[in-house]
Amino acid sequence: MKVAFIVWRFPVLSEAFILNQITGLIDRGHEVYIHPVNGLPKNYTGKVHPIIEEYKLMECTYFPPTVPQNIIWRFFKGIVLLIKNIHKGSLKSLRFFQPGKYDKELATLKTFYRIESLLQDGAYDIIHCQFGTLSPIALAYREAGIISGKLITTFRGIDISKYVQENGKDVYKQLFREGEFFLANCKFFGDRAINLGCDPHKILVHGSGLDCHKFAFKSRHFPANGKIQIATTGRLVEKKGIEYAIRAVAKVAGIHPNIEYNIIGDGELKEQFELLITELNIGHIAKLLGWKQQKEIVEILDHAHIFIAPSVTAVDGNQDAPVNTLKEAMAMGLPVISTRHGGIPELVEDGVSGFLVPERDVDAIANKLSYLITHPELWENMGKAGRNCVENKYDMNKLNDELVAIYQQLLKPELPQQALRQELNYI
Repeated sequence: MKVAFIVWRFPVLSEAFILNQITGLIDRGHEVYIHPVNGLPKNYTGKVHPIIEEYKLMECTYFPPTVPQNIIWRFFKGIVLLIKNIHKGSLKSLRFFQPGKYDKELATLKTFYRIESLLQDGAYDIIHCQFGTLSPIALAYREAGIISGKLITTFRGIDISKYVQENGKDVYKQLFREGEFFLANCKFFGDRAINLGCDPHKILVHGSGLDCHKFAFKSRHFPANGKIQIATTGRLVEKKGIEYAIRAVAKVAGIHPNIEYNIIGDGELKEQFELLITELNIGHIAKLLGWKQQKEIVEILDHAHIFIAPSVTAVDGNQDAPVNTLKEAMAMGLPVISTRHGGIPELVEDGVSGFLVPERDVDAIANKLSYLITHPELWENMGKAGRNCVENKYDMNKLNDELVAIYQQLLKPELPQQALRQELNYI
């Protein structure tokens, strides 16, 4: 099969779940073409996931030309690109500028830059939008004949929470009508899509996979030196709820001073968290480690004893699915503390693989953290339960086999849409 992955930017360190699908398809003998409609990530430093180099993914990635900052030069270069690609069909994109007909992401000069990459070879078997927010672009380009193929859209979080809150409950009306099939990375978001109008026969829950072999399980026991290592991995943004974990650790430090809290990640709230750590006088305990490569993350988690993932619903409505960083920690045998938020209860079984607490509840996080510290006999069984859950529900190889099966069934012209779930043995 020839599969186009439509993404916002590439490569993004926090989107390893997309890399897992891409490499899984390549391993199974399929052609993958990556189209980052907005090009490289902002503040791109050249630091990439090792798997990108291993699979030479930049060679199958089609970047649009860089958009100049100067508006005059941006316009001039855009017109040049339009003229340059006339023989490939670039004039088809002019329809996107019809007033009121197309999404604001299409009626923009960026369109003339995007066609440079999308017009390379637009005939695909499958066009896979990795976020629902990309669907207006994919639908319009397909309608214009710039690309072709069966359209699958995966809902991953922000696209089915914040985006809907900002744009209204009918924002996916056209997509639900014209898209061939849909995936949601948890039941929580799948149900939300159905409530917004998605045909329940055209959507499946398909989680974000993890390569369990790269996250070796280790039973956790109370350390001989008595120092408890606590960890969190995630972007430093509101919906990750890291502020509440920092405050909870500060509370616990008053009772259990021999602890260390390592926060892996970076983001817009970094300075705010630095000030908070100073204000709480826990600079000797809480460390902001910045972004780390997967190998570095594994090493830190290997020495940890407890993992905290305190996700919250952001003010703008943004919510999380079962986050991959939580899966990684559970796969490695860490007892976890997380929140009753979004799709997380589908991953963490309260009292079995860890504990779930209400969102933004510092006292609840602190209480569960203190309880785990004083009951290390729970760690091993909780870790085993977490590992079993990840292996059974989120193993990358199983999920990639499932994804290929979904693609193949969708390409059967004689198969009615409502029969796809039955063909894949879903209820």
